Parts: sequence; C-alpha cells; structure tokens
Amino acid sequence: MAKNYIKNTAAGEVYPQAGMNPRSPFEHQRDAMSALDRLDETHASYSTLVVLPTGGGKTYTASTWLLRNAIDRGRKVLWLAHRQTLLEQAADSFQRYAYASELPHISSFHYRIISGAPSHDRTSDIQPFDDLLIISKDSLSRNLERLNDWLESEEELYLIIDEAHHSTAKTYRRIIDYVAARVPYVKMLGLTATPFRTAESEQGLLARIYKDGVADGQAVQGDIGIAYKIDLKELISRRILASPRFESYHTDEEYGTHLGLKAWESIQHLDQLPDEIAEEIAESGARNRLIVETYMQKAAEYGSTIVFAVNITHAITLTKLFNEAGKRHGIKAACIISETYDMGTGVKISHADNEKNLAAYRNGEVKILVNVNILTEGVDLPMTKSVFLARPTVSTILMTQMIGRGLRGKAAGGTSLTYIVSFIDDWNEHIAWVSPDSVFTGEGNVFDDDDKEYQKRLIRLISIAKIEEFAKILNDSIDTTALEAADFSERIPIGMYAFQYINEDGVDFSYQVMVYNSTQASYEALMQALPELFDVVDTEEEYLPEEVLDQLEACCRSRFFRTDMIPPYDARDIRHILEYYAQKESEPRFYTFEHVDRERLDVSVIARKIWTENMTRQAEAEYINELWETGDDNLLRLFFGKKTYFIRMKDIEIAKLSEFPPERPAIAYEKKSCEQLPLYQIKKVNPTLYEKLHEEAFAKAEVEGGYQCASCGKIFKNRRYMQVDHIRPMNAGGLTTAGNLQILCRSCNALKADRWESDDT
Repeated sequence: MAKNYIKNTAAGEVYPQAGMNPRSPFEHQRDAMSALDRLDETHASYSTLVVLPTGGGKTYTASTWLLRNAIDRGRKVLWLAHRQTLLEQAADSFQRYAYASELPHISSFHYRIISGAPSHDRTSDIQPFDDLLIISKDSLSRNLERLNDWLESEEELYLIIDEAHHSTAKTYRRIIDYVAARVPYVKMLGLTATPFRTAESEQGLLARIYKDGVADGQAVQGDIGIAYKIDLKELISRRILASPRFESYHTDEEYGTHLGLKAWESIQHLDQLPDEIAEEIAESGARNRLIVETYMQKAAEYGSTIVFAVNITHAITLTKLFNEAGKRHGIKAACIISETYDMGTGVKISHADNEKNLAAYRNGEVKILVNVNILTEGVDLPMTKSVFLARPTVSTILMTQMIGRGLRGKAAGGTSLTYIVSFIDDWNEHIAWVSPDSVFTGEGNVFDDDDKEYQKRLIRLISIAKIEEFAKILNDSIDTTALEAADFSERIPIGMYAFQYINEDGVDFSYQVMVYNSTQASYEALMQALPELFDVVDTEEEYLPEEVLDQLEACCRSRFFRTDMIPPYDARDIRHILEYYAQKESEPRFYTFEHVDRERLDVSVIARKIWTENMTRQAEAEYINELWETGDDNLLRLFFGKKTYFIRMKDIEIAKLSEFPPERPAIAYEKKSCEQLPLYQIKKVNPTLYEKLHEEAFAKAEVEGGYQCASCGKIFKNRRYMQVDHIRPMNAGGLTTAGNLQILCRSCNALKADRWESDDT
C-alpha cells in the first residue's frame, strides 16, 4: 500500500526525555545563564548580547536557558538566523537537550523550521500552537504579516538573533520593529562570537539595538548591552578550548588562471569551486604528496587528524596515499563519504561503513580521517589533535566549523594543543580566501599579540589583491606601461576596507578593497557621500536591484574616480561597498597597514642596490635568494606569494633605472590659492577658512523657520537636508568664495546638470 504522507522533520512535537540532562554546562556557560537570569528577573523587556568565542557553545547555552525559562513557562520563542545550517543546528540543540530536568512543567512543545530550503516549512505553515519558530530572516521579512495570528494575545516573547553582528542589517531591524509593535514585552537575545569585528558605525547601530547588559551581577545599560562576554584566551586558559597552532605550506600549484565571471562569482558568492578546477586539485600528484608527506614527517606531533578534501575524488585519493605512506609507520587512514556524493565515482560507502570508520578513529585504530564537508558539525571527536585544510574556502562559517573539529580542550575531554595546517595554492584571480587564523582575530579575541604575527595577517590580506595585479603584468596582451612606470612604493597598499555582509543566498560574503595613495582621497570622499547617494536613489531595499547598482556605480565613478589612477580602482570594489551600505547603512571599516614595514617591500630599493653596485648575474641571484629565503618574518614571500612575481617586478625596476637618470631635476611646483580649491580640500589645508565659508553660505540662506533652498525655495528646519553648492561650477571657472556659494536642498543639488561637480558638505 502506497503512503499518502511523508515525514516532515521541519516541524513536530518534542517530548522531553526522562531524567537529568547528561550534559553539564561549563563554568562560563553557567555564568552566561546566570546573567540572563538576572536580566529576566529585573526587566519585563530587554535587548542584550551574549558573546562567546568560536567553540564556546553559544547555541547550547541559549537553547538550554530558553528550555528552562521560556518553553517550560509556556512562552513563545522566535529564533532568527540567516543560514539554513544555523537553523538546523538550533533545532537540533533544542531537541537534544529537551530533558525532564529542563522542562519539569510541560509534557511537550511544538517546533517549526522555516526557510527557503526544500526540506523546511514556509511562513504559510506557521500555526498559533507553535511554541518555537526557527526561521530565516529573509523568509520572515518578506512575509511579516504571517506572524500576526501567532503573536495574537501574546504578552511576552523571546526573540533570539543568531550571529547577532549581522542584526544591524535592515531586514533584522524591520523584523525587530514589527514584533515590538505587536508584543508588549519582548526579551531579545543576540548571540555572537565577535560583535566588535564590525565597522565603528555598525557598533553604533548595535548599541541602538542591544541596550541592556549585566555588570558586577547587576543589570545595567551601556554603550553596547552585553549580558555576558568571555574571550578566546580565557577559554584556552581554562582548557575548555585547545590552544591553536597555525602552520601553512605553499603548494606552488597554480589555479584559476582564466576564470570567467560566472566561475569567479560561484567561488566568491557560493563557495563552490568549478568542477574542472576541483578535479584538477584532486588529481594533483605533487599537491597530494605534499599533504601526505607533511603529516608523515610530524606524525607523532599531529596525532589523530581530520583532513578536509576538495571533493569525493580527492578524499578517496588522499586516503589511498595516506595508507600507502603509513604502512611502514603503522598509520591507517579512513574515508567518510556521504552517499549523496557517490554518483559518478563508482564508490559506494554506506552509512554503516562511515560509522565503522568513525569508531575506528575514536578508538585510535585509524589516525587520519578524510572527508569533504561531513565532519564540519554535529560529530563529537574529542581525540582530534590536528586539522588539515586541504581545501580553500571563502566562507568564515565553514572555516570556523572545520577548525572547530579540533578545538576541544583538555577540560572538555580533548587536547591542550591543536595544529591547524593549511595548504596554500597560487590563484591568479582576486579571491578572498579565508585564512584560518582570521577566525581568531577581532577586538578582545586576538589570539597572538605578537607584532610580527599581526604583520603577517595584514600582508596575507594584501597579497590576495596583489596576485591579480601581478598576473596582469605578466600577461603581455595587457598594456601595463603606466602601472610599471609608477614608483613601486605607489603599488604597495596603504590600507584596506574589509567588510562582510549577507548575500541573497544567505552566505556570509567577505570582501577586501585595497587602498593605494592614488585612490585614498577618492574612497574617503565616497564614504562621506554614501548617505547622500542613497537619498538620491531613495531605496529601502536591502538587496539592491542591478539597475539601481548600475546607477549608483555610474554616479560614484563620475564623481569620485574620474582621474587616472595608478594603481587603478576596481569597479567591483565600488559595487560591493554599495551593497554593504545598502544592508548595514554604515561605511565599512578601514584597516591601515601602518604597522607594516613598507620599505622592505619596495622592490625599487632592491633594484637600485643591484644597479648601483653593478652586481654580476651570480651575485644578483645570491642576493635575491638571500632576501627571499631568509628573514624571521618572510615579508617578501608573504607579499608576492610566488618568487616569479618578485623577480619580474625587480627586472622592471632595474630596466627603469637603466633608461632614466636616477636623480630627479629640481622642480618649482605651481601654487593654488584656497579659492581655487573645492571645499573638501580647503577643509584639510585651512579648517578655519572652511568653517567661515560654510557658515557664511548658511547665513545667507537663513530665514524664519530654517534655511531656504536657493533653487526651489523650500524651507528646511534642519541643515542635514541642505548642501553647499557652487553657483558657478568650478569646472566652468567658478571659485570657492563666499559670493559664489549658495545653499541647495539635496534634491535640487542632485538634479543640477553638474551635480557630481558640487562640493557637498
């Protein structure tokens, strides 16, 4: 008889297990719960953060506390996240720790998972009897009215936001406001590892969202309301987490030489390697031998190791090679493969086989466990001492999950030290691969205070962008004459804008914009103008339509990036900044490279030494090898990535010295008066004059009730709607004088034919 139903795992009734919850919280988790107890006792409504670093058990802590304090008291819980995996992780935690000891007053509770995933329910499935809604923020934001029946007559609601550093996005703020308008008492809890890894302006938004905290056992209000916070070092010192030791090995393998736009976006947005590149990596004999030999050389130190492979072919190949090499050492490897990935390989490994291999790994019979993504979460393997990252990723979440497999500390039944071993390839495209040590960086979460380690992290980020530039220079089909002619020091970034936002697929999208001397002023002006630009397009959309992005990018290009820049700006950088601002309504954070010894990276200095000393070929080769191979921090190697690029740059700089005299002639530069400068430049060189001109312009526009636009005549009470404008544009010979300045409203200024020439303030 055919079934007329299927089991819906996205919703169901949870019946608590009898007895005590076998998992006891650690001290920091108990402290976090106590802090939440204090807020719950003190405030009928509150909004607060719990900050626990990677491996600290945020989901367990929150779900256990909610079972006791919300679900058991008959209060509804709305749990928000932006990724399917986070939703499922939360649901699993509520189910796994539902014991009678946590829920003494109820016999069951009803949960529902909602997202755009085929395996989950939709907002239309929400029922008034649901006790726990675990829902994606995008699914809910598009259908907020579906909450009305569920919220009807509710006096109190617990609202949980997972990965709360994203809650500054418009979507989250819209949901928060909607719920607050319909429920008298909302108790909001944000969970995050790094609330301060955001831009300063984002921190201001966080402060407006999370206002309540706990200090010295008392409920307080602060700049950013935090109920409980503990840093990574403290958890390591308590032996709850293992101390990570990062190692990296360069494979010298080249990939992505001619990636198309579609392939590049697949990697950057979806964290999916094109099949042909994945197979190329999987079948690379030299790369695979390096991975295996690296382990065998330090097998005693690495111990029980989990290896993350690129694909199923790669996992099978590495397992075979590990077993061949391990015969003489008595070391065995096994492979964990999901049956969903078996098609096309001919390899059939059943669930029973996987369980057998896991058991062998747990009892020490198998020392190396190779998998693709199966062991990223939900599998308890405390004996793991090392994690081998044989695949790259652009996903911070995935990197965190992979590293997390080895972070169980002594007190938690794990090890005191964990090796995180990366294998780094050469990519001839601008791809922001996540570095494993970046998971541990952030205010209050800096693992290593050593200045040299900080330098290395910065240089690695620089090198991502430099690879693309060097690849262009090595390609004779692209004219790089102007770039090569520029002083090499100008091609060393002075800093970068680094930021993260959630794309439409719910994936954390990380991006870095390198800033050079040539582009610094343009980017600074763009950042100041972002509110104005978005006022002009008048959009409330969090995900900008392509036509709006095109319009904004064109405006930015014509207004801020008109002159020749060496190195040039990248139009993609502008688009990603715009996408970030649309979601966060704040400018991204700027990281300066002032801690980096830029002179040591200046190839022109190295070239000048070779040229002036008239080195022989052998002497030059020895000098270059010494620079490349020695040094306690290997800045050159980190910066250039590949010796070929370094040598090519050296040759270009030597050729320049041979063609042009080394000394510059004396130059008497022309001078410009302040009246020939735009306002933003006057502000830099003569702030007093800037203030005088600014106030005189507004004084002329001042009327009863506010300030009058010189074009439309409308009166505005607040200056923020007004802008200083040149009556005669500067490109038409106008000067920055009191007589040539007027006040326009933003709309009129935007509509002027020369709107992108005006000096807005």
